Amino acid sequence: MQTHKAKRVEITIEAVMEDRLTAALIKAGVTGFTILPVLGGSGRSGQWSREGQVSRAGGMVSVVCIIRPERLETLLEAAFEVVERHIGVVSVTDCEVLRAERF
Repeated sequence: MQTHKAKRVEITIEAVMEDRLTAALIKAGVTGFTILPVLGGSGRSGQWSREGQVSRAGGMVSVVCIIRPERLETLLEAAFEVVERHIGVVSVTDCEVLRAERF
């Protein structure tokens, strides 16, 4: 089966910033993404957990996009405008997809 090169971008950001981030991605031409809840983790500020929180204010989400390599820079510029002033991590990895026309 033939595969096609793509980029997987994962953006972990405060849950309250989810709408602003996804709006920026859509404006940049990103046609698909998946949003996952983040249950907890550890970082520069120490360990944290979503457990016991009653609002989205203290939580995080992970937004995952798979795109064509030539569209990466546009996506990163849009994401960074949102992430640079907030808690967040952006990672980019190489991946391969089966149906390139969907990306």
